[in-house]
Amino acid sequence: MCFGFNASAALNKSLEQKGVDRRGFLRGAAALGLGAGLATVGGAAAFAAPGGGAGKPVPPGLISIQLYTLRSIMNGEGVDATLASLADYGYQKVELAGLYGRTAESMRSTLDALGIRPSSSHDGISRDSASLEGKIANALTLGQTHMNVPYLVSSNGDDWRRWADEMNAEAAVAQAAGLKYGYHNHAHEFTTDVGGGVTPWDIFTERLDPSLVHFEIDLYWAVTGGVGVGAADPVQFAIDTILQSPQKVLQYHVKDRDASGDFADLGTGTIDFARIFAAHRPKEFIVENDRPDVTPLQTAEVGFNYLRNLRF
Repeated sequence: MCFGFNASAALNKSLEQKGVDRRGFLRGAAALGLGAGLATVGGAAAFAAPGGGAGKPVPPGLISIQLYTLRSIMNGEGVDATLASLADYGYQKVELAGLYGRTAESMRSTLDALGIRPSSSHDGISRDSASLEGKIANALTLGQTHMNVPYLVSSNGDDWRRWADEMNAEAAVAQAAGLKYGYHNHAHEFTTDVGGGVTPWDIFTERLDPSLVHFEIDLYWAVTGGVGVGAADPVQFAIDTILQSPQKVLQYHVKDRDASGDFADLGTGTIDFARIFAAHRPKEFIVENDRPDVTPLQTAEVGFNYLRNLRF
């Protein structure tokens, strides 16, 4: 979930901080294979027709969707209709982005009737202990197993150190309640220099307690971060990020990237997800597209079917 996060603007800012010319950067990206047709990222062809490879697909019970993808139709009576459509497509899990004007009890009742479990949610760092208690109480009422901080941004390293400490403290309370507590990345954690060549990702991987905090890796943003730092193979950059993290990577946001660097429905973009999934298999694969290609429901249906057909 990106709270309206502007991908192009964020990348521009990160490149400016690195002293990289955007036009030159884009020309370099094109040279890497981010052009037309069956575009590539990291030298691997996009999976326009998944399912031809070896291995097994993602089991349906491990597929979820971030409801931020469907925010434009998650209002009023549209909430029930949207969730019913997700159930029809085969979704058994969702990741919440708020409660859409409902109580936790009401949302739980609606989801239970459809056979859907809200396994995860996106919630900011709590402003005080009462807010944290309320957040945890809602998560338990909803039957969640995970809760994740979705977005933090600063060019000040002390902010990231403070946030890491705050998340460790919150995560200890969440763990005592039986919940897993994580952080969801964007690209700027990899591209922002907060001083001396140190990045927010460096601070988090060093300071977040691996026994308390996990990562929910957004694959679009991890690949985009690789592009932003000039990695020769941005997909490998994402894989290395995952494998080298002291913190466990329990969840993926599975979000595709088109030839221009924008969001794309799964299977229509450039990211070699099979390669990433083969390198590390998380506990949950969460479909997302910040700006659905045609309609939010089409994004949801395409995403579920893609994960059910992709072999790795």
